Amino acid sequence: MAEAERIIGTPDTPDADRDGQDRDKGDRDLPDRDGAEPAGADGTTAEAQRPCGRRRIAVLFAVAAFAYLLDLVSKMIVVAKLEHHEPIEIVGDWLRFEAIRNAGAAFGFGEAFTVIFTVIAAAVIVVIFRLARKLYSLPWAIALGLLLGGALGNLTDRIFRSPGVFEGAVVDFIAPKHFAVFNLADSAIVCGGILIVLLSFRGLDPDGTVHKD
Repeated sequence: MAEAERIIGTPDTPDADRDGQDRDKGDRDLPDRDGAEPAGADGTTAEAQRPCGRRRIAVLFAVAAFAYLLDLVSKMIVVAKLEHHEPIEIVGDWLRFEAIRNAGAAFGFGEAFTVIFTVIAAAVIVVIFRLARKLYSLPWAIALGLLLGGALGNLTDRIFRSPGVFEGAVVDFIAPKHFAVFNLADSAIVCGGILIVLLSFRGLDPDGTVHKD
């Protein structure tokens, strides 16, 4: 009898199948032994992604703070030491420092639209803060940090300098020959914008994904 059962095999039962499926399902739902969460489709865990995102956000605000403080300190020195004085030649007449009050946008454009440029700068800051929530790319963190620091630098002038709130003139002092006078905030904005264009051409998104058109 035992030999016959060995040859024929024990018939499967619905209850046995159900028990096996329940065990398999339970095993899939349980976390790993080390307590880690199940991996996502890209092979990374949610716990690994969150600290990575926080580090990128920290880089963004560190770059923004550095650009903002550098711009703020340079303007304070220019106002105290250079305004109402003769320009200082740095590289002959090719590059000099000359204190200029600019009511327009970067590089002196649009002086009749000071309030509009103030609103645009504030809107840029809000957009950057919203993008920071899904930021996982280091190059994007640097680019957005430069934009944020530059926008904050010029927005500070718009709010606190004469002739009034939201109409203040920005302090410019870097004067290359045959070019508009600008400041370090303008430079940060331009560098951040160029970096964003390059990243977009390469297909790198702020969340770290790469797409190809």
